[in-house]
Amino acid sequence: MPVYNKLVRDLIPQVIEKSGSKFFTRVLDPSEHLIEIKNKLHEEVKEFAETDNRQDALEELADILELIHAALPIHEATYEELEKIRIAKKEKRGGFEEGIYLIEVEDE
Repeated sequence: MPVYNKLVRDLIPQVIEKSGSKFFTRVLDPSEHLIEIKNKLHEEVKEFAETDNRQDALEELADILELIHAALPIHEATYEELEKIRIAKKEKRGGFEEGIYLIEVEDE
């Protein structure tokens, strides 16, 4: 039996059960859950970095967004609150749409 020891989507146990396989799971406490969300985010960002087509990129971005949604309640925050912070930061410092790549800043 393969050992995974990782956070999975909520319906994965039902998928495994329908396939006829046996499995073992447990529900993480909030502090463990956050740690595993962070671990899964690293995994999904790496997978996004390795994509080479639109569909795969969108699949990985969807996974990243789902993990962000999962992390918000742990921080007692809403997506609206997060979006408000994102917009404020964008208004103050800009976004990343233009692809500006900083090479060097000369000290005075």
